[in-house]
Amino acid sequence: MAPASKPKRPAAPGKQPSGTGPLVRKFQRLGLAGPADFVVHLPIRYEDETRVTPIGHARIGAHLVLEGEIIHSDMQYRPRKQLQATLRDDSGMIGLRWLHVYPGQQARVAVGRRWRARGEVRSGFHGLELIHPLLSESGRALPDTLTPVYPTTDGLSQASLRKAIDEALAQADLRDTLPEAVLGAYDLAPFESSIRTLHHPPPDISLLQLEAHEHPAWQRIKFDELLAQQLSLAEARAARLAQRAHPLPGIGGLLDALRAGLPFALTAAQQRAIDQISQDLQRAYPMHRLLQGDVGSGKTIVAAFAAAQAISAGAQVAIMAPTEILAGQHHQKLAELLQPLGVSVTWLTGSQPAAERKAAMSDIAGGRAQLVIGTQALIQDKVSFHRLGLVILDEQHRFGVGQRLALNRKGETSDELPHQLSMSATPIPRTLAMAFFADMDVSVIDTLPPGRTPVLTKLFAEQRRDEVLAQISLQVRAGRQAYWVCPLVEESETLQLQTAVDTYERLAAMLPDLRVGLMHGRLAASRKAEVMQAFRDQEIDLLVSTTVIEVGVDVPNASLMVIEHAERFGLAQLHQLRGRVGRGTHESACVLLYQAPLSGIARDRLRAMYETNDGFEIARRDLQQRGPGELLGLRQSGQALMRFAQWDTDEALVEQAREAAQRLSTDFPEHAHAHMKRWMRDRLDYLRS
Repeated sequence: MAPASKPKRPAAPGKQPSGTGPLVRKFQRLGLAGPADFVVHLPIRYEDETRVTPIGHARIGAHLVLEGEIIHSDMQYRPRKQLQATLRDDSGMIGLRWLHVYPGQQARVAVGRRWRARGEVRSGFHGLELIHPLLSESGRALPDTLTPVYPTTDGLSQASLRKAIDEALAQADLRDTLPEAVLGAYDLAPFESSIRTLHHPPPDISLLQLEAHEHPAWQRIKFDELLAQQLSLAEARAARLAQRAHPLPGIGGLLDALRAGLPFALTAAQQRAIDQISQDLQRAYPMHRLLQGDVGSGKTIVAAFAAAQAISAGAQVAIMAPTEILAGQHHQKLAELLQPLGVSVTWLTGSQPAAERKAAMSDIAGGRAQLVIGTQALIQDKVSFHRLGLVILDEQHRFGVGQRLALNRKGETSDELPHQLSMSATPIPRTLAMAFFADMDVSVIDTLPPGRTPVLTKLFAEQRRDEVLAQISLQVRAGRQAYWVCPLVEESETLQLQTAVDTYERLAAMLPDLRVGLMHGRLAASRKAEVMQAFRDQEIDLLVSTTVIEVGVDVPNASLMVIEHAERFGLAQLHQLRGRVGRGTHESACVLLYQAPLSGIARDRLRAMYETNDGFEIARRDLQQRGPGELLGLRQSGQALMRFAQWDTDEALVEQAREAAQRLSTDFPEHAHAHMKRWMRDRLDYLRS
């Protein structure tokens, strides 16, 4: 098949849709500005107004067009004013009801008049009815396509959306961005016919295929979306390889000294990740690597080697963590490892005393601070680095896109960018990694350090609380410690959950022989640090806490985790909390204390926790429930990840899109540019952070 001629690039947004002021602002809330945006604002469902259905065939929930004669019309005043009427044809009768009545409406539905009524069939007090049906003249021509129903926002009617989208379809450049060679290779429908079909499907089309997004028109749109992402990620990777970064070879004896000082042997998976990162740091373009490993797999020591290599080459390193507790844990661990080797380790958070923070910022700006560990305080405007060569983001998905970019830009100079290492304890399934991390290199720590014992997970109904308390007493008598996690700090009338404060007081009274501590997010940072240190020093037997201990807390002597109202937690969060125990050599358990009855989703979460400790399997099941936004850290950006394609059902399309992106970039660069312009305007930064 001969390749298509060079396409004209999709038109710029151009003329605004009809309407000004409030209407345009409502469109903008949906991300709709120019014709190109409206064209790909696709329906979520359809209503069939192409035929009149006999009233006797009406079924609850169906959106139908009915036609008949008004045989009853009456204004009711109790319990509220409303207009009721009855429509009859040869097959049956149905009620019509209006809760908001305008002048002259009753005369419009006078007995004897014939009308065509459209609406959703509902169950009423006296049988089936339509609430606020739309009336049109009997005998008028019916539409010849299905009626689209679009995603909308408050105050924006379907009629306004339909009008604006039809105007956009008349204005926009709908010519294909893909050459015939690619269309033929993947058996793709043309773009224009696909778009027009989805906005105005013919009445004989398969609604089942449409609603399942399996119609060839939908397959084309999903392919286009995935292809645009693959092209943009490939472009981001090519742009990164073209950028400059200062090579950071491991020189001097710092790395050897770090290895010699370790009280344990590295696992093969840790060593493999260290070697991969080391090679990246020595290159003259910026590293962009994701280090993923399950809870407790030893990512921090890998980060220590990366930091040591950068520091030995004369660069500064910044590690940003999402919480003060996690940042504090990193500071403690890395200071213990690196300070004895002569590395200057500095701590920066928003809760530091002003004088201490000012001194830290001075050391950072002057280059005296070689390793800087902190929270989002690191990205404040007043913080400047002397020579930031490596950025490490822990639990990277917990930061907003802007925050991740802001730290990276702290090391940006006129001709160089810093290297970046992102870490995540939430493994990412293969399809999702292909779709969203195509521009990143990925290292996986897939084994746990020796001595780590699998955590036994137990499910206990609320009625078995006394058994749980007995288990805590047994663990403490054996010299161990325990966590008790609650989801809220204060009483909530809507959720009716036990609070950390109430639970602390009750447990302290019920277990008078135990030293019970309390931790929650509203404690001052200094008090949090005191409580955690007391727990590490075994001065607290049972720590009652909210989820502030979810990540980063490492107390090897803690062997029991109790999670109250476990049905209220997300699956990834439950897995993270479970990972706070089993960090020593002692047999450990996690008790999920739940309140019946359980919803279907809650039951699935608890079953998953009971059935597996595998972080990859947990992540897979969690993504099926929640979708990928939160995992990838794009939830805060307001950007849709995949509007049309689904990560878990469209793996074959992802593979095809990756392959097509390589071909398009190599053989059809103009088409590739036009395709990205159509689909990826203003969204590239979100994929590249």
